[in-house]
Amino acid sequence: MCGFCGFIDTDLDNKDLVLTNMMDKIAHRGPDSSGKYIDDSIGMGFRRLSFLDLAAGAQPLYNETGRYVLTFNGEIYNFQSIRETLIARGHEFKTHSDSEVLIHGYEEYGTSLLSHLRGMFAFVIWDKETQTLFGARDFFGIKPFYYTVTDNTFVYASEIKSLLQHPNVKKELNEEALETYLTFQYSALPETFFKGIFKLPPAHYFLIKEGKMTVHRYWEPIFSATGGSLEEYVDKIDAQMKESIEAHKISDVEVGCFLSSGVDSSYVASCFNGDNTFTVGFDNENYNEISYAKELSKEINIPNKHKVISPEEYWEVLPKVQYHMDEPLADPSAVALYFVSELASKHVKGVLSGEGADELFGGYNIYKEPIDTAGYRRLPKFFRKLLALAASLIPFKFKGKNFLMRASKDIEERFIGNAFMFSAKERKALLKASSNAPDPFELVKPLYDKVKNLEDVTKMQYVDMHMWLAGDILLKADKMSMAHSLELRVPFLDKKVFEVAATVPVSYKVNKENTKYAMRLAAKRNLPQAVANKKKLGFPVPIRVWLKEEKYYHIVKETFTNTAADKYFDTQKLVNLLDQHRQGKADNSRKIWTIFMFLVWHKVYFES
Repeated sequence: MCGFCGFIDTDLDNKDLVLTNMMDKIAHRGPDSSGKYIDDSIGMGFRRLSFLDLAAGAQPLYNETGRYVLTFNGEIYNFQSIRETLIARGHEFKTHSDSEVLIHGYEEYGTSLLSHLRGMFAFVIWDKETQTLFGARDFFGIKPFYYTVTDNTFVYASEIKSLLQHPNVKKELNEEALETYLTFQYSALPETFFKGIFKLPPAHYFLIKEGKMTVHRYWEPIFSATGGSLEEYVDKIDAQMKESIEAHKISDVEVGCFLSSGVDSSYVASCFNGDNTFTVGFDNENYNEISYAKELSKEINIPNKHKVISPEEYWEVLPKVQYHMDEPLADPSAVALYFVSELASKHVKGVLSGEGADELFGGYNIYKEPIDTAGYRRLPKFFRKLLALAASLIPFKFKGKNFLMRASKDIEERFIGNAFMFSAKERKALLKASSNAPDPFELVKPLYDKVKNLEDVTKMQYVDMHMWLAGDILLKADKMSMAHSLELRVPFLDKKVFEVAATVPVSYKVNKENTKYAMRLAAKRNLPQAVANKKKLGFPVPIRVWLKEEKYYHIVKETFTNTAADKYFDTQKLVNLLDQHRQGKADNSRKIWTIFMFLVWHKVYFES
């Protein structure tokens, strides 16, 4: 796992200096070595974190003739078989790294190379002869890719902070991104929080030639349940997961494994047979998974390294976390990931982790909702709407009110993903200036349109794969691990694992008692039963507790009433949210945290 940056800019005089500045901003992604390629048209920079062919795998990398130039971030897990095929077709390899199969693969297959790959990646290849730049991002969005087009210049990088070093890139806040973020808790638009800077979507590639950029989708996750018994599906899941874990362990350096109390990381760790497991927790029994991790690690005979995060440490590191995130992220577990990555980086250069299992196999508790509401939803929709209207007019909360409100709506009207902080109406009331940000349900409508004939649970999975997974889960995994020069690998998010997961019927994914039902049964074959059935916690963080404490209440209140807050928000409404939470009138912790993290990020990028 590494970092790259570059630009197509024929007018820039000081290409070498600009490229150096861009590379320096992502040195944490690749502290082992660096490299550049510069000609009259392009500058390409690279920072390397060495995993395979440590001596000879440096980049930029060239083909035999020097016509093609590659910079690449990620890992190709099937590179050995691709390499053998390409050698048989006459290609000459200079290294044993996975990187080189990309450049020879592009020579052989063109953009169809992407259909041959299995792995996580973001890369660019420059064709000197045709003056064409080809770039791509992996199937699920495990690796980041940012770009901007400005003043006839194309600038790209693994992180936004690198882009900002180019003289033609202006740093300007995108208020549409802010408004959308208040609903989703992460940057949910194609355009980032910086005006004019975009994310290349997962499973897409681009070509730039003669100043024109075209973007294409090369892979689509298609769910299509097939016939078969539960036992047959469990067999397939277990066999494919074990094969994927073995593929993700390929390395010339030590690799460890993150371990929480959930079944996902426990499953990976139990099949891992690696060097160490790593866990963090808090000094509160409701928010601490260390004792469980120690016990499981002992049972599978792998040492466990762990750390208790103090409240002071957690709050002190928030600006650094938001700096590394590039864009504001209000997921409290990102900070826990920062600390567990820091811990792991002291012992290994890479880790396996459990991200992606929920989206592929139906793991989130909210996926039970279509099942829980199925009986009530047999009532005519107009009658359900009438009951929901009546419930909304009652000014106080009562048991079942939320059920009546949500069950009156179709899935397309009530689900935008795992996080829903502020409604469109609520965020408008908080913000001083109105933007043209899309309604959250309009934003996800194109996704629903693609899966309109599938069951509600599968629709929810599809939306989460395209929104929540790429925008929150994988982004924090990449940025928090790379902040400590640590490579994070995700064996659930493997093309072959998805091929199995896509065929699992809804009844084998979610029922009234369980989520990820078939996957849990596969995990049970490798874990104690209590672990396989354990309710998901997922790096729990006690922010709702801290926000009621004097010290942290005042830290947030001071931020909510400062000049930056006053520029964007009705600060009295922010303080009201905080006071209601402290007084126990409502659990506003996640809403408060969403606004607070934006203001912490804003201070780092626009006030420092």
